[in-house]
Amino acid sequence: MRRLRQLAERTPAGRERYVDLLRALAITMVVLGHWSVTVVGRDPDGQATGHSALGDLRWAYPLTWLAQVMPVFFLVGGYANAASLTRLRARGGDSAGWLIDRSARLVRPTSTLLLVLTAVAAVAWLRGADPTQIREVFWFATIPLWFLVAYLAAVVLTPPMYALHRRLGLAVPLALVAVVGLGDLGRLNGPEELSYGNYLFGWLAVHQLGFAWHDARATPPPADPKTPPPAKAGATAPPPAATDAAGPPTPDRPGVRRRRLPTSHRAGLAFLGGGLGAVLLLTVLGPWPVAMLKVPDERLDNAAPPSLALLAVAAGQLGLILLLRGPAERLLRRSGPWQVVIGVNLVVLTVFLWHLTAAILLIGLLDAVGTLPTPTVDTAAWWAWRVPWLLLLSAVLAVLVAIFGTVEARSGRHRTGRGTPRGTPARAALAVAGYAAVVAALLINSTTPQQAPEPLGTPVPALVAYLAGAGVLRLLRSGWGTRG
Repeated sequence: MRRLRQLAERTPAGRERYVDLLRALAITMVVLGHWSVTVVGRDPDGQATGHSALGDLRWAYPLTWLAQVMPVFFLVGGYANAASLTRLRARGGDSAGWLIDRSARLVRPTSTLLLVLTAVAAVAWLRGADPTQIREVFWFATIPLWFLVAYLAAVVLTPPMYALHRRLGLAVPLALVAVVGLGDLGRLNGPEELSYGNYLFGWLAVHQLGFAWHDARATPPPADPKTPPPAKAGATAPPPAATDAAGPPTPDRPGVRRRRLPTSHRAGLAFLGGGLGAVLLLTVLGPWPVAMLKVPDERLDNAAPPSLALLAVAAGQLGLILLLRGPAERLLRRSGPWQVVIGVNLVVLTVFLWHLTAAILLIGLLDAVGTLPTPTVDTAAWWAWRVPWLLLLSAVLAVLVAIFGTVEARSGRHRTGRGTPRGTPARAALAVAGYAAVVAALLINSTTPQQAPEPLGTPVPALVAYLAGAGVLRLLRSGWGTRG
């Protein structure tokens, strides 16, 4: 608590605290959502199994328009990436240094999860466990890594995509939405391969909106000097445009090439109404399913890859975010709520990465002592079990975060760019190669079938590629390849 109080007191005056709140809420909702819809049953051999309850809860499909919060995470990720990139450049850093700096917070906690799970899988295999069962458990525990594939790719592309944003503004996400539409046509009418790019383009479109939100905060339109707005007591002005290393402050362009996201109350209503109208057309009248989360046995999935329907939901969520911004910012000026947000964000990736492992551990423990309930979905017994189920899972996850959360908390203090000379071209190329190897490894793991016999849980090529990529990034974080 003392550290949280100190961090709260040191918070820079110009920090957009709302972004931190949204990140914490998004991950918390993902965790609670996964836990809440989990159904525990038994296979013909009597082994405990788990699957999603959404297939039996059709009435809950519209609720997934709020529960699918990955667009929120990419939105705030775009904001945070633009903010940190411009800050580092203002101190004389370069894009390679920024990528290396970002890897500390993202890759180190992921490496901890993978190494621990691989070690447990190796021990289980040596003790005679079935490689297929090892893979099934490993696959379930590493479901969160599927999301990191797209997010790490967005991080690598941030420097060129932010430069494109500075040139073309909101035209970039609009163009990406059009590309997603073409991919949707391929998924509906063939060839399906046209839709594969949506895994990247869909999330990049939302990520670009985060850039526009950052520019709206960092470079507000200049006020009329003849009629300056009255200063409010305790109010803090946002950082001036001159601090943005991406370029000098210039008037925003009109039309779709504007760089700043409209953030007024009217804009919030427009995003909310337009997004809801579009998603109703695409799901109720169109071909896309109403649910924005994976539903067992459904042919189409709005999130894999992202569809136009999911992007419409993202637009509606953006409108809601803008409408709630004022009350949220007033709440976050209070020390208590802000300390809670800081505390969650210190370990937010650890919470996300380990929350399904917590479910595996709890199911295994209850099964071992013969007290594992397996009620039928949507019955009174199943709903009654939700509260103790969530409480027990929270306790198990709290233990895991206490053990492994320090890795992320220490990583958050790492800043390669502070006082570091600009790197060599080889250093920049190695940084990109390191990320590429990590992304490829996570992609191989996520696409390997759940029933594949893998003694180490994940395919050996994926493990080798991951260790190579993470090792390169660790070497670069140590300062290799800098001038001076």
